[in-house]
Amino acid sequence: MSRIVVIGAGVGGLTAAARLAATGHSVVVFERSGDLGGKLAVYERDGFRFDTGPSLLTLPQVFTEAEPDLVALDPVVRHVFADGTVLDSSATHAEFLDRIAAALGPEAAQDWDRFWRRARRIWDASWRSVLRKPVTPASLAGLSWRVGDLAAIAPGRSLRALGRHYLRDPRLRTMLDRYATYTGADPRRAPAALAAVPYAELAFGGWYVPGGLGTLATALTARCSAAGVRIVRDAEVRKITTEDGRVTGVRLASGEVAPADAVVSNVDALTVYRDLLPSPRRLAGLTDRSLGGFVLLLGVRGETPSLAHHTVFFPSHYDREFDDIFGSASRRARPADDPTVFVTRADDPAVHPAGCEAWFVLINAPRHGTDWRAVDWRRPGLAEAYADHVLGVLARRGLDVRDRLVFRETRTPADLAAATAAPGGAIYGTAGGLMRPVNHGPVAGLHLVGGSVHPGGGLPMVTLSAQMVADRIGPVAG
Repeated sequence: MSRIVVIGAGVGGLTAAARLAATGHSVVVFERSGDLGGKLAVYERDGFRFDTGPSLLTLPQVFTEAEPDLVALDPVVRHVFADGTVLDSSATHAEFLDRIAAALGPEAAQDWDRFWRRARRIWDASWRSVLRKPVTPASLAGLSWRVGDLAAIAPGRSLRALGRHYLRDPRLRTMLDRYATYTGADPRRAPAALAAVPYAELAFGGWYVPGGLGTLATALTARCSAAGVRIVRDAEVRKITTEDGRVTGVRLASGEVAPADAVVSNVDALTVYRDLLPSPRRLAGLTDRSLGGFVLLLGVRGETPSLAHHTVFFPSHYDREFDDIFGSASRRARPADDPTVFVTRADDPAVHPAGCEAWFVLINAPRHGTDWRAVDWRRPGLAEAYADHVLGVLARRGLDVRDRLVFRETRTPADLAAATAAPGGAIYGTAGGLMRPVNHGPVAGLHLVGGSVHPGGGLPMVTLSAQMVADRIGPVAG
């Protein structure tokens, strides 16, 4: 039986731990906080329950360790454009085309159908060649032989350029641009390969887990316990120890050293290579951080029939939002003046008192920091002032909830950084691109999982990273 240490009890760490323990390894998970689930967190107050991390589950076939009960969402997302047009997405392609035709016209539906065929090619190429395989020189060489796959993925082309090629209606272009933010990126710079994201969401459906997505962490914890995994809370790992080019274990903040034959890190790759196992060459590219998120948790009286489970309200000038979030050579990053507002409101009595609703409101935001591409979210008064501003933006877009609030709370990128050790509160680690840090470290026996490494951010990708690493380690020999 080999000894495996997992650093971090996020979805990636728990999934890897459960999978490895089931194949005969002795697994211990060290979690720096008192809570499990990482960014898949839950907050409860006065009978309200909020998912404070992911709010939409896609690719349900991936979650073999959690096996959640699922409720299909229709619409998957309601889109409210600046001109007041409303478009509900559907996991049934023909139905979505009908809805596009009704809202935007038949030519827009024809354009989306053409784009959809290209998106399917991108998805098929990504699923076959990239998403389920570790990135190695050999795998990249193998991909280079698939000329059709490379043509579909269109390396060097941006998601924005792909949208302009296929979609004439500016509202459809805006809708497509938003999928770049699923990986924390600017659509003007994000690769065209991210067209696989809307394909995955709509071809396989969007799903809700009764009680909230935080129940996934509970299910994964139970699976770990059943497999014999030992989980230690409030145990911060300070260093990954090595000898002769191989991991030997980890050193905790308490001074204790836990020996290991392999280490699986569910910590942001930047933290790994900057703090736990300093590797200057591995830091290249990791400082290009993804966007963060400003969150409002709202207890709301009454019902809001205009809201779907997920509703997104778009601004008039989408590019200005990205200019604000990422900054430029001539202007510092700042909270967006006219942001996209994403509201999640579950019609689930388990997450709110009778006669009320629990709203999770997410705004794309600059990461936390003091350089020109970040915002100091600890600045006194900033979070509350921006919360007032966001509620005013919603009111101007026809959804004034200010006189119905039971309470409101804020969560900033600085809060996420403190809670999960995500540098700058960048939700997805590095900004979304085709190449993320690989899943194996510079020393033998070190493996990385989570949203900051291959294949990327979001619950399905994090789960795939953990499954790939567990399969790479393999079962106990003999």
